[in-house]
Amino acid sequence: MSDTVAPTKPALFLGYAKIGLLGFGGVAAWARRVIVEERRWLSERDYAEVLGLGQILPGPNVGNAAVMIGRRFHGLAGALLATSGLYVGPLAILVALAVFYDLYGTTPGVAPFMQGVAAAAAGMVMGTALKMAGNLKPPIELVAVGVLALAAAAVLRLPLPLIVLVFAPLGVWLSLRRAWRAEAAK
Repeated sequence: MSDTVAPTKPALFLGYAKIGLLGFGGVAAWARRVIVEERRWLSERDYAEVLGLGQILPGPNVGNAAVMIGRRFHGLAGALLATSGLYVGPLAILVALAVFYDLYGTTPGVAPFMQGVAAAAAGMVMGTALKMAGNLKPPIELVAVGVLALAAAAVLRLPLPLIVLVFAPLGVWLSLRRAWRAEAAK
């Protein structure tokens, strides 16, 4: 992690505030960009590991990652700063939008607007996943696990907990097997 820098407490809060405010439709794309590319708090691999753990825990994955990353750098205070930075701006915007939607939600132009925003958000999520996979260069067997998990969700419409229970252990086992083989080859 020599290419990374540890954030100060104010930088941690402000970085996550930026992520929260820019993350319309999903913060995963912005979180990775800010944490890995702009601020260099974590390497690509470290971020992928934290986000992966955040995804299998209950709750929002980037929120879970904020707790872990904040704690890594500044303990409990860092976890609270990162998490509050992530949510304070969106919460204010959400309250304002809820009031606006309550007043104008039945207007004919609102539904198409919401559908367009959802499509853009889905594209951002897929683009971030592809960018992370390209940077991490996972071995073919882990790519296969990812494709199978994607098929299980998108085609078979299996529930996420079932997908995690099946494919996470498989991915861990394949990674461990690869590491054991590399160690044995030494």
